[in-house]
Amino acid sequence: MANTLKANTVEQYSVHEIELKGPVSGNPFIDVKLSAEFRFLNRTVFCEGFYDGDGIYKIRFMPDIPGDWTYITKSNIKELDKKKGSFSCTAASGNNHGPVKVRNVYDFGYADGRPFYPVGTTCYAWVHQPDELVNQTLASLAKTRFNKIRMTVMPKDYDVYINNEPPFYPFEGSKEKGWDFNRPNPEFFRNFEKKILELQKLGIEADVILFHPYDNGHWNLDKMNREQAAFNLKYLIARIASIRNVWWSMANEYDILRKTDEEWEKYFRIIQESDPYQHLCSIHNGMEWYNHSKPWITHLSIQTAYLQDIQDWRELYNKPVIIDECVYEGNIPNDWGNLTAEEMMNRFWISYCRGAYCTHGETYIHPENILWWSKGGKLYGKSAERIGFLHKIMTETPAEGVYPFHNTWNKETYLIKEKEFYLYYYGNSQQAKARLYLPKDVKFRLEVIDAWNMTVTPVNGEFSGMTEIPLPGKPYIAVRAIKVK
Repeated sequence: MANTLKANTVEQYSVHEIELKGPVSGNPFIDVKLSAEFRFLNRTVFCEGFYDGDGIYKIRFMPDIPGDWTYITKSNIKELDKKKGSFSCTAASGNNHGPVKVRNVYDFGYADGRPFYPVGTTCYAWVHQPDELVNQTLASLAKTRFNKIRMTVMPKDYDVYINNEPPFYPFEGSKEKGWDFNRPNPEFFRNFEKKILELQKLGIEADVILFHPYDNGHWNLDKMNREQAAFNLKYLIARIASIRNVWWSMANEYDILRKTDEEWEKYFRIIQESDPYQHLCSIHNGMEWYNHSKPWITHLSIQTAYLQDIQDWRELYNKPVIIDECVYEGNIPNDWGNLTAEEMMNRFWISYCRGAYCTHGETYIHPENILWWSKGGKLYGKSAERIGFLHKIMTETPAEGVYPFHNTWNKETYLIKEKEFYLYYYGNSQQAKARLYLPKDVKFRLEVIDAWNMTVTPVNGEFSGMTEIPLPGKPYIAVRAIKVK
């Protein structure tokens, strides 16, 4: 049988794909075992392969070191076993900074060391919409600074806001006749991974939600037993783990799914064992929290509006914190979907200045029920642009040594880099002055930041020690102090 490569040269952190032809009889998804060992000098990386339909088997690999790599396949099928080959990996270039990892305990950075400041959005089922709407979503994202998107693998049914049929179904069969959970539909997964690659072109990380409780009997795609769920998790990992902008979110509102702790641990261990790149991994809560101290949790993915506890969570878990759901900007009657744009932006600033990151969502009433949070499309709100302005402020913050102020009262909201940088945020207050306690032996220049109007106004002079400066007397003002060089 033929053994073909998509390319003999691949860029670092991109996908090298091996394609093999093999048997079609029986159930190739289950019956055929295929993997490969990729080697560079004394380094070996093990990758599982997968069946892509029509007698085609694939193994995908993301090389992280430039140079010459070799591989050898392993299979229980003779024509797929012990296939050898080699390819060259060139250094990453352009906007390819590699996968995002945890940086300095509480923050994130790309593999090449460049800091990554998450400003995410929520578009749960955008990939399960018609092409015209999908393209509109991508065009909308391209106009923002959003760099992470929360999205589900499976289609979603929720109230009147989303219940459309997806263009593809994930398994062979139907709701009426039953789904064959041991026979994935490759076309569904090709569509899904294509959308992740479209996000990659925009510099956006795909926070892939593996399980969710929003089928509601519409499709019964959530009726897999543990073995079937484990198989499909491994299949998905084999297909998309080699894509650098993938994050794993084990579940949305995991506690509503009523799975046992033992079952969740089983699925987390599958990710640990099957993902050779160890992408970022989290789990999102409804009412009850998962134990984020578990070693497979890389960062906290939290649903809450109580942002004053962020510093406590950082210190308790020693991991980055993302407030992935803090209620959405919009005007629907549901209590989770009617924040003002001002308050959506405000929660981003509070989260950041208390040492965490935040995620956006938008839920404005639409005549055709096309809400950004569920289907994507167009953004109608006013917070996205202001969140983009905050992201610019983040990129101007020192990359090392910044931490949030935290004391017993825990009322003040600001970031510190000792004797170098301070970012104070005053939220909903309307104070006429700011009183700052700066180091007495260091001179600082000050700037007044209007988070809503997206302006930065320098204050004349240089400042040390206890300092008072006038403020506009309105909400959403910040003050930035930067050491004079």
